[in-house]
This record gives sequence, C-alpha cells and structure tokens, in this order.
Amino acid sequence: MTIETPDVLTRTDTEPRQRSALNLVTQVMRNQPWWLALIPPTLLTLLMGWLDDVTGWEVSLFIFYAVPIVMAVWWIGIKSGLFITALAGVAWWFANLDTHPYITMLGYLWALVNREFYFGVVVFAVMAVRNKQEADDARIRMLEEQRQLEEDIVSVSEREQQRIGRDLHDGLCQHLAAIGCAARVLADDLRAQGQPAEQDAVMIEESIQQAVLEARNLAHGIFPVHVDRNGLSTALSDLARMTSRLTGVNIRFEESSEVHLDNPESSMHLYRIAQEAVANAVRHGQAREIVITLNLTPENLELRIDDDGVGMLEAKKKNGGGMGLRTMRYRAQILSAHLKIQPRAGGGTSVTCLLPVPPPSP
Repeated sequence: MTIETPDVLTRTDTEPRQRSALNLVTQVMRNQPWWLALIPPTLLTLLMGWLDDVTGWEVSLFIFYAVPIVMAVWWIGIKSGLFITALAGVAWWFANLDTHPYITMLGYLWALVNREFYFGVVVFAVMAVRNKQEADDARIRMLEEQRQLEEDIVSVSEREQQRIGRDLHDGLCQHLAAIGCAARVLADDLRAQGQPAEQDAVMIEESIQQAVLEARNLAHGIFPVHVDRNGLSTALSDLARMTSRLTGVNIRFEESSEVHLDNPESSMHLYRIAQEAVANAVRHGQAREIVITLNLTPENLELRIDDDGVGMLEAKKKNGGGMGLRTMRYRAQILSAHLKIQPRAGGGTSVTCLLPVPPPSP
C-alpha cells in the first residue's frame, strides 16, 4: 500500500493566518506616528458630538462615544484613549448643554462625571484586552521560533549524519580497500618468494577487509541512502541485521504487509525513531532480544520496537533520560504521529509510533 504524506518539515499549522480587514487596519495604524493615528478618532468624536447636538437630548448617542475611544486605545495606547475620553466628555457637554433636563448645573456636571467614569472603564478594559493580545502574539511568535529552531536542529543533525556517512563510505572505506589491495599484492609477492611472512600479510588483508565491512555497515547505519518510497522496510531490516551483528543482541524485523511511503523524509524520521529506540534498548536497557515491527492498518502505520531489557524506569534511573528520547518525540511531532513509550507486561520496554494514514482518494 502506498501512503501519501505531506512535506513533514512544512507544517500546515505554520502557514500565516489570513488576517481580517480589521487586523490589517490595526497593523497599518500602529505603524503610523501617534499624532497621525489620533486624527481619525478625534474627527469621529467631533462628528459624534455634532450628531448628538442635532438629535438632542431625547435621542442620546452616549454609548457611541466609546467607538473612537476604543480606536484610540487599540491603535495608539492608553494616553490617547484618555485624551479622546476627555474630548468625548467636552463634546457631550456642549452637545446637550441647551437641551438637558437637569434643573441645576450640578446635576448636569454629575451626569458628565458618570459618563467620563464609563469612558475610563472602557479605556482600561480595552487596554487590558490589547495587552493580552500582544502577550498572546508574543507567545505564539516565541513558540513558532522555537519550533523552527527545533526543526533546524533536527535538519542540521540529519545533514551532518549524512555527511559523516558519505565520508565514511566514500573516504575511509575507499582508503581501507586500497590498503587491502596493497596487502594482497604484498602477500602474492611474499608467496612467490617463498617467504613465511606471507601468512602475516594474508591476515592483514583479512583484517582490513573486515574493517571495510564494519565501516560500510556503520556508514549505512548513519546514512541509510536506501530509505525512500520503497525502502523503509529494507532499511529497518538492515538496521536489525547490522546492529545485531555489531552488538551480539538478537534483533529481528517483522512486517505485516509491504509499505510504501511517498515522502522520503517521513521514512527517514521513522527510521531514526527506530534507530534511537534500538540504541537505547542495547545501551541502557541491557536487552537480549529486540523486535522491530511494522504494521499497516486502515487508520495507522504502526512502528513498534519491543525489547526484554531492564525496563524504561530502570534505564531512566540510571541515565536520567536524555536528548535521544526528546528527539524521538519531536520527530513524531513533525510527522503528526503519536509516540508512546511504556513498560512491557513481561518486562522491558515497548516504543510505539502511530502515523495516521490518510483515507484513499475517491
């Protein structure tokens, strides 16, 4: 079955959100000089005062004075909001001076005080909302920068491992192979001369061939070039075989059905998760047997690594966790997969990574 996966390093939730017209206006006004941004709410306040004067006392426009106050606070700040509050009070005073029903000016003045208090509450309430929004925006930017940094770290680490793998394969392995050829020529010359040192040269050649094999296995472990659309299963099988040979631990790979991943980066992340889980089981878990399983269900692609070691809790006590587990979790997060690490019923640790499988296209 072929599984289509999106580019794992380009998360859809990191795409810029479509800003509304209101947010665009806010952004533009906040970039203007304060005096220029103060002109629209000032004119709107004066307009509200004129309309209030035209409509008279019976049709009060009192609540609408809050609109320019909100604009001033949201665009500029609390000082501008207080200025528009005072201006709104003056505009309301003169607009209703001749039509208000109060018997004394003291009553009319007290009505103004009540309205100014209301406007002041609006100023501080809007400022609190603005501060919260700015704090949320700053936190979102920090999280996005942190996630981008984590992605860069993983990407740089991956490229560095690939470089080391290529250097081992194309550099060290080639030099060792050349030395092995020289040792073979030396052995042939010593054999032709009947020298007893021929056996020593043969042993040197065999040792160099073994070193070349080990270096190539190490290079493939660091940089599994065959991890592509058709190669995740092969890569995991090679991981089990090579790690078992290098460590002496019984490691085997099992697969329920043939799996094809369209995105090589998804394959690489799954391979690295399995590689880290196997390394932890060998180094820290003291496992004697490890099983790597790749199962495909209608809902998920399941990668599971089971071992019979001392268990997750004991390993954590001895080693205190580390970067490896955090990297595994982050790789799963990049894939939008669920990573679960838990003790096995019979002892040891089970690491499970569930990658959601998108429904087939109609």
